[in-house]
Amino acid sequence: MHNKWVLKAEHDYKIGKREMLAEDPATDMVCFHMQQCVEKYLKAFLSWSGEHFRRTHDLAELIELCKRVDEDFEVLYEMQADRLTRYAVEARYPEEFFVPDIEEAKRCVAIAEQVRGWIRRKLKLEEG
Repeated sequence: MHNKWVLKAEHDYKIGKREMLAEDPATDMVCFHMQQCVEKYLKAFLSWSGEHFRRTHDLAELIELCKRVDEDFEVLYEMQADRLTRYAVEARYPEEFFVPDIEEAKRCVAIAEQVRGWIRRKLKLEEG
């Protein structure tokens, strides 16, 4: 099952990266897809580890679950992975809607890239 989480995470990653190449990128969607990438990589690790988790978009909650298996996941807080949680909902719904500026979108991409690479190494996957 963890391979399916990785595949979905990679799709979110690719969509976000491609959108950043647009002349006028939809920054809200870039941030959303980077949040989704991180969320799905965390779920991939939990699945790979045989851990159960509830449906959630809360990255801090998922990081804490991962830390039960591997304390090294504490480093994801230093990477600011948990700050992406807000984009799971706020970037998609009109009640919460706002448009992040391009610099914020770049920060989200940078965070997701760092977390993605780190978790891929934990899963013993190629850098890709």
